[in-house]
Order: sequence, then C-alpha cells, then structure tokens
Amino acid sequence: MKRITMAAALLVTSAAATQAQKIDFNKIKDKATEVIKGTSTSGSSTTTTTTTTTSTSTASSVLGSVFSIGSLSESDVASALKEALKVGSKNASSQLSLTDGFNKNLNVRIPFPEDAQRVATKLRKMGLGKKVDEFETTLNRAAEKAVPQAVDIFGNAITSMSITDAKNILQGSNDAATQYLQGKTTDQLYTAFYPYISQTLKSTGATSKWTDITKLYNKIPGVKKVETDLGKYTTNKALKGMFTVVAGEELKIRQDPQARVTDLLQKVFGAKK
Repeated sequence: MKRITMAAALLVTSAAATQAQKIDFNKIKDKATEVIKGTSTSGSSTTTTTTTTTSTSTASSVLGSVFSIGSLSESDVASALKEALKVGSKNASSQLSLTDGFNKNLNVRIPFPEDAQRVATKLRKMGLGKKVDEFETTLNRAAEKAVPQAVDIFGNAITSMSITDAKNILQGSNDAATQYLQGKTTDQLYTAFYPYISQTLKSTGATSKWTDITKLYNKIPGVKKVETDLGKYTTNKALKGMFTVVAGEELKIRQDPQARVTDLLQKVFGAKK
C-alpha cells in the first residue's frame, strides 16, 4: 500500500508535468487519499469501497492509466522531497546567517525577553531606548552567528528520510516537510546552538549587561522578579525563527514554480519555469 499511495499521488503529478501544466499540489494529495481509501466521487454521489482488495484494484487501475503517460518511482518521490528540504534549509540558513538576517526580519527578530518587557518599557521611559535596541541587536547577532551550525545537522536528517516519511510529507500540510525536519533536528540543533550562542553573548558583554539589568530591577520592591536564562531564551528564539523561514521556503516550492530550482522539483511538484 505504501508504494500505491506514493505512486498514485506523484505519478499523477508527473503526468501533468509532462503536459507542461501547473498542478495544484493539494489536489494531488486529496486524490491520492481518495484512491487509497477506495472512494470515488461523481457529481453529487459518492461510493465508498469497503475492502482492501477493491481499494488495491482501484489504485492499480489508476496507476495503469498514469503509466501510459509517464512514471515516477518512490525513489523519485523521496529524492524530490529531500531536494525540497535541501533547498529550503539552505535558503533559510543563507538568509539568517547574514548580518541582520534575524535583526531586520520582523518575522523572526529576537526581542527583549518576554518576561522582562516591563524592564524594557521602564528603560525606554528613562530615555534608555537606544540601550534596549542595542541589547536586542546583540541577541540577534548571536543567533545569526550560530545558524551555520545547522547545516550538517539538517543534511543528516534529510539524508535519512525514509519512503514512509516521504509519504507522510506528501500527504501532509503545506509545512509538513518543515515539521519533519523540526522533529528530527530540534534537540540536536539546541545542543549545537546553546553553547555557541551563550559564548557569543558572553563575549559581547550581553550576558553581563543582562545580569546587571535584572539584578537592579529585581531589587525594586513589589516587582515580579525576572529570571530568564539569556542563553536558553536566545537559542529557543533562534530555532523558532529558523523553522519559520524554512516553512516559508517550503511553501514557495509547493506553490511557486519559480522556486522549483531543479529539474526534479519541477517534475514532482508539477510545473515548469
């Protein structure tokens, strides 16, 4: 059934690609699911197949008609999805590792720690807004410098993708590939990022500044104490931002023919430039 599921979905894509027509990726996914469930729709009536045998037969007939136009193997499917992740993760890493890659991207910029926003507000009211901005910039610089650490970790996770993983991604949401990558790499990325970011924050003086600020603030009677670990906070924000950008790149590949920068991506995702 795994082979039938993947072939039914991706071979339909290949057939359309052969005809140089733009394909709605989600429609392909829905059609594949329909075939495997043994459900066919005509007009307003729907007939549901109740046996595995009939479902398999239905899928086989679909495959037979598709094979007459073109074919796409499970290996092609997995390779294309790996290619999509490679392109997406590479683009994300390239963008975020640049100076201001985090700092000037409002979707991922790392702000003053949430539980200390009242500290930032108070400092701004005291005319120290520039100091707050400089401090936030330091957090983002640390994240930008840590991003290259993700390259090998992403690469290993992508290489290890199985046919089952590929099927789940194909039939999943528009960020299914990103979710796969996130599930496979978050712990490793955190382990790689945390010491790197912590050291960067320490070397730039951000950690000592943070300690001084929070100590002074925590001495104010009646205030809720700030206990944020700056290294952990910045690392978690950096990872969240990275996967946000990867998801954006994945969506482009699924929906924008111009983002399909290899022949295999064009073939599987159903469009030509």
